[in-house]
Amino acid sequence: MPVHLDYWLHALRLVAIAYLLGSIPTGYLLFRIFRRQDIRTVGSGNIGATNVLRSGSKALGAVTFLLDAAKGAFAVWVCARMATIGFPIAPVHAEALAAFCAVLGHMFPIWLDLRGGKGVATAFGVFLVLAPKAALVSLVVFVLCFALFRFVSLASILGCACFPAAAWFLPHTRHILVVVAVEILIPIFVILKHRQNIHRLLQGTEYRFGKKKAVDAGA
Repeated sequence: MPVHLDYWLHALRLVAIAYLLGSIPTGYLLFRIFRRQDIRTVGSGNIGATNVLRSGSKALGAVTFLLDAAKGAFAVWVCARMATIGFPIAPVHAEALAAFCAVLGHMFPIWLDLRGGKGVATAFGVFLVLAPKAALVSLVVFVLCFALFRFVSLASILGCACFPAAAWFLPHTRHILVVVAVEILIPIFVILKHRQNIHRLLQGTEYRFGKKKAVDAGA
């Protein structure tokens, strides 16, 4: 078998592993198991942690966020270690590839007709492995924005928007083309997934945590 074909087949294996790990519909499964309901019929219909939280279960919302982040981090970690099996791929390239595919898996899971979450928690998880300091900066931005404005969607968007700059300027980051590309593309995809939220924010109809009555909106 030609070497280049071996290389690409190995890369495809990593893509499949990362996508399948990312596509595990954590919020959907937890809600099915513990609430005997389909989370897609509740609130905004999103399978992410925010909609699970808004359904009335803070514990399930928190666990959904943690597991969504964990599956992203694990996908990057395991693919980096599998990269050298068979025809070797540079671990840093495997990490970047896995990060992107895991987030896509969460956003477009094959198990739910490609209707997944918005990728915030999973993106945080992959970046904890790929660029941990920048991920923590984004988390701080998220927490501060949410504390000030009480919009999860706005906090998520701003946290994502600041990530590429944090990843570039913080010391000890890897300025490798494929890594930089992924550090830009993932936040763009996450922000694009929030386009309806952006519209509602501009219209003044976005859900604000703490209000007794609000228009349903996924974050």
